[in-house]
Amino acid sequence: MSQKVDLVIFGGTGDLSTRKLLPALYQLQRHNLADRLDRIIATGRGEMDSASFIEEARNNLQTFLPDGTWDDAQWSAFSDRLEYVKVDADNAGDYTLLAELLAAGSAPGALYYLATLPSLYGEICRQLDAAGIVDDASRVVLEKPLGHDLESCQEINEQVAQVFAEEATFRIDHYLGKETVQNLLALRFGNQLFHPMWNNTFVSSVQITVAEEIGVAGRGSYYADTGALRDMVQNHLLQVLSLVAMEPPATLKATDIRDEKMKVLRSLEPITSANVKARTVRGRYAAGAVGGKAVKGFLEEDAFADADDTETFVALKANINNWRWAGVPFYLRTGKRLSRRYSEIVIEYRRQSFSLFANDPQELTNKLVIHLQPEESISLHTVNKKPGLTSKLKLQPVELHLTDESQNKGDSYDAYERLLLDAIHGDQTLFMRRDEVETAWRWIDSIIEAWEENSTPIKSYNAGTMGPTASTALMAVDGGSWHE
Repeated sequence: MSQKVDLVIFGGTGDLSTRKLLPALYQLQRHNLADRLDRIIATGRGEMDSASFIEEARNNLQTFLPDGTWDDAQWSAFSDRLEYVKVDADNAGDYTLLAELLAAGSAPGALYYLATLPSLYGEICRQLDAAGIVDDASRVVLEKPLGHDLESCQEINEQVAQVFAEEATFRIDHYLGKETVQNLLALRFGNQLFHPMWNNTFVSSVQITVAEEIGVAGRGSYYADTGALRDMVQNHLLQVLSLVAMEPPATLKATDIRDEKMKVLRSLEPITSANVKARTVRGRYAAGAVGGKAVKGFLEEDAFADADDTETFVALKANINNWRWAGVPFYLRTGKRLSRRYSEIVIEYRRQSFSLFANDPQELTNKLVIHLQPEESISLHTVNKKPGLTSKLKLQPVELHLTDESQNKGDSYDAYERLLLDAIHGDQTLFMRRDEVETAWRWIDSIIEAWEENSTPIKSYNAGTMGPTASTALMAVDGGSWHE
């Protein structure tokens, strides 16, 4: 029989908990998927009783839940699970109070969600262990970013490993909770149409884009010391890349899937000072207009005036040195203050070696486009005859939608709902293993080192565009262009 767990959220009054975690947990309650969850215990540094926290949670949920999902009866059941206890990360006495609260419950195990600064992860785990509230049934969830480079990542991982075994450690990346990202497994390995053509014989290039309209105001010194490469590429984009490029796993178990992802990360060709100029573009947004509104440039923002070595945009060309993908460039792109918010994967297929159609334009290639946000969908770009009575056959592009939105709309969910549900059930499939995170950092560190050695400049782009023109040239050298 499945055991219940208490979920303890460190940083339970913070922005992530308020906007994402508590709404996701409420939705699990609403969909009758919270049967394994006993209590939700929020911790914070503020003096507050549980009644006050529950009232605050109610107000926040009514603000951040999707329209039409609030239900008084569901709230009543959900609020019965909520409790609050004051915990300072380095105060041993506070952990004693938490231990007493956990002992008063009936759940045999606890799931600790660390929605705090990563620099606190080691101390929190040490204090939990010292308080005697970590046992074989305990698990821990770690939010990104896990470190600032390989060395700091290894340090955090080692501190956590002193208390929690690897099979009890869940490193979260919310991109892996998106329905369409998970659907990559079904698309690739469940369809004879696509699986045989998922290799360098048929695929000419792969693009992964995560574009954001928002700037970085409100993120304080974090972004000034981080930049787009560390913030987005190291986790989100490399995780998506590994799912796109991995070999078929032996089974759908977490270990087998993560083994194949690791092989991809190990096969990434290093970007060094010898090739960094040809493989990467750094950018930073200047003043411009987004959504019809004038916005400041990055260095004009209050917290970033001195961050003149921080990029808000990065585009790069990655090569995977293995039999399946040799010769196929993977283009990664992400940035702030771009023209629109969207994330997508584009699989571009090779053109036929010979065309019967004299007017066959170069840009009319077959593409499989996997949209991750704001809408999740999959479409196949093909060509057919342009209607008309002319004597010559002329081609036109046609987009075939492979997602039945009418069926799936009611089943949509936020990524944190899936990831929290899996963590509660102990399923690590969509979470990152220690060696994955550290291997990704090793690749990213080589890029940063190459930038420093070459004094790679940061190119300016106007807010509201799709980044510096150099990112267009990055693909044009290979005869390609970004899918817009």
